Amino acid sequence: MTNARGIFGILCFAVLPLLIAGCASGGAPSGSSSSMAATSPVVSVERFLQAVNVRDLDAMSRIFGTTNGPVIDQTGSTLGCAFKRMGSWISLSTRCRDRQDVELSMDILASILEHDEFRVRSESNVPGRSRPAIRVGVDLVQGQVEHADVPFVLVQGRDGRWLVEEIAVTRITGED
Repeated sequence: MTNARGIFGILCFAVLPLLIAGCASGGAPSGSSSSMAATSPVVSVERFLQAVNVRDLDAMSRIFGTTNGPVIDQTGSTLGCAFKRMGSWISLSTRCRDRQDVELSMDILASILEHDEFRVRSESNVPGRSRPAIRVGVDLVQGQVEHADVPFVLVQGRDGRWLVEEIAVTRITGED
């Protein structure tokens, strides 16, 4: 009996750090999270806007991101975010975004960008960037209102796919 407790204790001691590390890594479920993003900036914008209209927040979060990857892959678990949040209090790190924050952000974007139709108007390089960035101008039709040339800035992720980094929603909301 004592020997079984000893082995159990050793297993718990060995497995506990792995469980904690797994919890702290967070991120998206397994699978290719950037598979929604495309190798073409225009196709990524088209997929993003299609996801907007069906309110597919998960797909949106896999196309929206930075050069580090989709925003959904940059989230943390509750434990990981707690440590990062504590670090942000003393300026050692930035605040962690959890999956709920990302979902709320995508929902807000979807409510602003919901449209009846869209047309890609232009595609051009964004100067002054250390990594490739493309500006895609989109005409959005919402009811009787057409918003001309709404800029979407896309950046190339590490895997070569294009992610929506920035959208000038003020062209739609009218706020500056």
